[in-house]
Amino acid sequence: MFDLDGVVYVSGHALDGVPERLERVRAAGVHLAFVTNNASRTPEQVAQHLEELGVRAEAKDVVTSAQAAARLLVERFGAGARILMLGGEGLRSALEAEGLVPLEEPDDVVALASGYGPDVRWRDIMRAATLVRDGLPYVASNTDHTIPTSYGLAPGHGVLVGTISGFAGVEPVVAGKPARPLMEETIRRVGGSRPLMVGDRLDTDIEGAHAVGVDSLLVMTGVTHLVDLVAAGPHLRPTYVAADMEGLFEAHPAPAWAEAAATLGGWRAIVEEGRLHVEGSGSSSDWWRVVAVAAWRHLDDAGQPVDIEGLSPPVASEAAARG
Repeated sequence: MFDLDGVVYVSGHALDGVPERLERVRAAGVHLAFVTNNASRTPEQVAQHLEELGVRAEAKDVVTSAQAAARLLVERFGAGARILMLGGEGLRSALEAEGLVPLEEPDDVVALASGYGPDVRWRDIMRAATLVRDGLPYVASNTDHTIPTSYGLAPGHGVLVGTISGFAGVEPVVAGKPARPLMEETIRRVGGSRPLMVGDRLDTDIEGAHAVGVDSLLVMTGVTHLVDLVAAGPHLRPTYVAADMEGLFEAHPAPAWAEAAATLGGWRAIVEEGRLHVEGSGSSSDWWRVVAVAAWRHLDDAGQPVDIEGLSPPVASEAAARG
């Protein structure tokens, strides 16, 4: 199960080597799913975008938070239920695919569904918030507070959700990561006996994997940085960590722990007087692994993140690290 932004592509461009690596995964007989909290695009649109980037994908390979929200609604209210909708084409398509009736007017509706949509009007938000305050059930596709745009990070759907729930005094049922429904919907649609979530965000991808009890691989190609990793509590810690998606094809030995130091593949990480020190050489993935083990042991023992002042991840490529 692959997150998209920061894992497959960044700023609309495929990460180096990712299309080829995904083909290697397919060749091994593994089911692939592309999982996104973005509810504005349909699976067909997401698949088309991936194809344009050189990533082979079909609509059936894509699972969105809008689809997970639609599943929640149809399970509760049944096909044919009238749903007040705040969102874009992706949400409308998902609701219709489940036999629900998305409406923009609140006539005889049984619930509100919301997802990111750049054309959602303020007057519609006000009306929906009033209905939720008065008891209308509310399902939100996701609560992401930011969304990447061509002009930088912008307010995401979570800002709208906060507006409605803050006014109404009601917390919505959330479909997207890190909540369970999107992960469960992905496993249901795509199948597989040992799901693995591959992501770049601790608070959505990795926490979402914990929520449904599946393994996770954190790749350091997106938004998670050193300061985030060393401060991660147990519910945010991945099963595996790698510099990039090449980690799918590597063994992941656990760093050895002895004399208050983590060692692996030529690297040694130790915390002295609250500061993390790393020495040695080797692959960048092994660097991240020893750092994680040493930092998390310190966090669990001391109750506060380790000092990383002056510490920088290796910048050498994996190919160079392998010789």
